[in-house]
Amino acid sequence: MVAITIPTENRVLLQNISWQTFKTMLAEIGSERNSRLAYHNGTVEIIIPLMPHENSNRVIEGFVGVLCEQLGSEIKRAGSLTLTRDDLQRGAEPDSSYYIQNEALVRNKENINLATDPPPDLVLEVEYSRSAIDKLKVYAAMGVPEFWRYDSSVLRVYTLAGGQY
Repeated sequence: MVAITIPTENRVLLQNISWQTFKTMLAEIGSERNSRLAYHNGTVEIIIPLMPHENSNRVIEGFVGVLCEQLGSEIKRAGSLTLTRDDLQRGAEPDSSYYIQNEALVRNKENINLATDPPPDLVLEVEYSRSAIDKLKVYAAMGVPEFWRYDSSVLRVYTLAGGQY
């Protein structure tokens, strides 16, 4: 019997990268791309999601929308919003992000600046292969209240308490 695995995402790691170089990379490659980047402790991870990854992301995104509708909560879908904090030298682009409790604070904003705006209330990472960057630490440091991680079979929900999930 031969086991065939279908790739769901590609990951590239770059080591010993400065925060300034990471910020330059983000600026140079722009926002019109299908890759997502993350930065922590000198490591840049570039994730290129493929169809199974994106399918899972869209299914969970629909679930979040229905859940908010049923709860009567306003929602601003921020997608794979680039989240960076210069003071923390950390950055990430989740698969999806949402403003729910803080929706009114960002409702009409075109750009989010985490120095003055709240982080998303919920971020989602679809990770069929484990990230080399500890996203729990990245999002906790940024103060994201809720982090969801889906690994192709289990959706884990983490809530921030005392600065940790």
